[in-house]
Amino acid sequence: MNTEHTLDELRTDEVPTQVKNPELVKKRRRQIVDAAVQLFIEKGFHKTTTRKIADASGISIGSLYEYVTSKEDVLYLVCDAIHAEVECSLAAALLRLEQKEKVLEEVMREYFFVCDRMSDHILLMYQETQNLPMQWRNKVFETEIRITQLFVDVFNKFNLFTTPNGTSLINVDILAHTISVLGHMWVFRRWYLAKKYTIEEYIQCQIRLILSELYPNTYSLSDK
Repeated sequence: MNTEHTLDELRTDEVPTQVKNPELVKKRRRQIVDAAVQLFIEKGFHKTTTRKIADASGISIGSLYEYVTSKEDVLYLVCDAIHAEVECSLAAALLRLEQKEKVLEEVMREYFFVCDRMSDHILLMYQETQNLPMQWRNKVFETEIRITQLFVDVFNKFNLFTTPNGTSLINVDILAHTISVLGHMWVFRRWYLAKKYTIEEYIQCQIRLILSELYPNTYSLSDK
């Protein structure tokens, strides 16, 4: 995972540290996150010790505890780093949207590609979020909602589902959450789906399902 650009945007000040230099905190936490995410993926949260994280980070166990107070702090930083990369990648992709008539398809396409690229990381986050203290768990949930809101913002920006007088034609909040869950479906069921479909085939199938539901009179499941 590319955390080089994402950790600068993390809410790292929420995690206590004994170090006063903010740039050093970012640098060391970047090392810790890079090491921890791979260990959590390979061994799981419970089987990964802080000593293993310190060793993989290239810092001493004593130094590690100057930047975090617990393994749960490390897990929160990992979840935040994963969310930050998903959010940055999706936001950048959505900024490239230009043609109104293809916005919905492109939103789904870009998001599903992000989910595919970060499948291991997203799966890790959902498997281990339950191990976070409620304070950090709520922060993770808040970020999930913020990412989903990106879809709503795009739909509203292009007035995709509103009449000229501003009346909403569908519940865009539900649609946004539906797209979010469909992206995660590829992550959670990849063990099966990837054996039968490419990511492109999966994307095309889900786009057809959504469009045929939204526009039953003009778009059918057989449309390509």
